[in-house]
Amino acid sequence: MTSETDREEAMLRRQLTDFYHVVSDLGWGELVFNHISVRLPGPEHHYLVNPFGLLYDEITPDKLVKVGIDGRLVEPSQYSPNPAGFALHGAIHAHREDARCVAHMHSIAVSAVAMKAAGLDHDNFYGAQLTGRVAYHDFEGITLYDDERARIIADLGDRDVLILRNHGVAVCGRDIPSAFALLWIVQRAAEVQLAAGAIAGPNQPLSEQVRARCAADAHRITQSSDAFGAMVFSAAVREMRLRRARRQAGGA
Repeated sequence: MTSETDREEAMLRRQLTDFYHVVSDLGWGELVFNHISVRLPGPEHHYLVNPFGLLYDEITPDKLVKVGIDGRLVEPSQYSPNPAGFALHGAIHAHREDARCVAHMHSIAVSAVAMKAAGLDHDNFYGAQLTGRVAYHDFEGITLYDDERARIIADLGDRDVLILRNHGVAVCGRDIPSAFALLWIVQRAAEVQLAAGAIAGPNQPLSEQVRARCAADAHRITQSSDAFGAMVFSAAVREMRLRRARRQAGGA
């Protein structure tokens, strides 16, 4: 008989696979690099993550690997986890009970913003929603070493977005849909910031009062229930599947 835990894991495997496929479809992938993880039910803090060496489009629910917070497999698999993922994902899953899903990416827009000393600005529609939600962690090289974990957690604190300076971003969500919705907002904020920076002339700043109100409203909308994240993630999955169907029809 299938237990409730088994059913939840199967659902999370399907959702996480969709998350990878959406990221690939949106052009945010990084060949076989980067990682998105989701913590499984239970006190062990085991989590699912992509196997190292597969493209995001090649990921299926059964190919996701189950690992512990030390990044080691906890059940047999023909695949291995990415060793660069454990310091970031294992640390967050071990210390942030509210961060069930963690997504890390190196999109051009986000990585460019991570290069700037001022970081992510909060003067565009999307950036304003992230006021007070962004933390920063200085670059220490490829995240392979256990000693960096404590500094990652200290820098992240209770924030939901961690800009990895000179590197990329990690976002935390209470579930897969909310993590995706937050990642989408971060990406849009970075894209608009880059585009505005390419246009001559000063930007129009927002007041601290407007930024704070925008962030409070965004928090109320996104955190009051799971409906917002579910709606955004479902739309992204539908769009991804429609695009795939069109490509397949065009190639038939």
